[in-house]
Amino acid sequence: MRADALTAARDAYGRRAWAEARELLRRADDEAPLDPEDLERLAVAAYMAGRDDEHLATLARAHHARLEGGDRSGAVRAAFWLYVHLALRGETGPATGWHARARRLMEGEARECVERGYLASAEALRHGVARDWPAARAASREAVAVGERFGDRDLVALGLMDVGRTLIEEGRAAEGLGQLDEAMVAAAAGELTPVATGFVYCSVIESCHAVHELARAREWTLALSDWCAGQPDLVPFTGTCLLHRAEILQVDGEWEEALAEARLAAERFAGRRDRRAAGEASYRCGEILRVRGDLAAAERAFRDASRNGREPQPGLALLRLAQGRADAACAALAGALDAAD
Repeated sequence: MRADALTAARDAYGRRAWAEARELLRRADDEAPLDPEDLERLAVAAYMAGRDDEHLATLARAHHARLEGGDRSGAVRAAFWLYVHLALRGETGPATGWHARARRLMEGEARECVERGYLASAEALRHGVARDWPAARAASREAVAVGERFGDRDLVALGLMDVGRTLIEEGRAAEGLGQLDEAMVAAAAGELTPVATGFVYCSVIESCHAVHELARAREWTLALSDWCAGQPDLVPFTGTCLLHRAEILQVDGEWEEALAEARLAAERFAGRRDRRAAGEASYRCGEILRVRGDLAAAERAFRDASRNGREPQPGLALLRLAQGRADAACAALAGALDAAD
């Protein structure tokens, strides 16, 4: 009976029916502890279904199961993903702890293995947080090289993504976009695992917006929308997809549609531990409301963005200008510039 449930769970996982896969794997786990591979499947299914805390707890179990089975490299891989997810949630202490554990375990691994490339990817993220772009790029290139040597498409794509972002941060946008396009080709072709696919889509589209490459952003946003639409249970990347669609629709002058998408994104992000995404969605609502002339509603949206940690400039300053308060607009911008790095 349990064997049949596991077969059904793996089938649902392959179909990306995340809620079904999670439920079936949880039932099997209740009967007897899952092996490391199925624990990792359960962790991914929980993440894709929006169960963030369950995802992290299950991934930690998979890490310990790998260690108990003598699979140090597999334990390093699990520790890498725990580091990444915790770092992106802003939980610096736990993230640093998992990074340190991954490095210590790798020191005890004599053979060459692909997990060394994942550690290089973790170093790239760490250097990126510190805005040390040359060091981040060097670590990213090492990750790409290891990924190519071992045929790990996820690692190659994540490395290319990070190389592209560091080049853009250094003002080398054309070079950076070329690296990002290559990473995105792998994601759009379905060559990557689900979590890596979502990370690449979101990172590349954000970079395109950052350098005002709207044509690229539009193309990749449509691809992200199609990817999300094929997974009805998907939670973590759907809000991002809606937010990017709202930005594109706003640029195209489709304000009513853009506002509907931005509001839906805000609903998807509400209640999540990382409030920055909710702040971005509120800011986008404020921008659309401002250009439509609904200044009171725009001000409420900008205040929501600020409460969620998103600097409401330059939108709030432009709102003050529209209200005839030019002095307040200038003062707000001056304050934001003083705080900017």
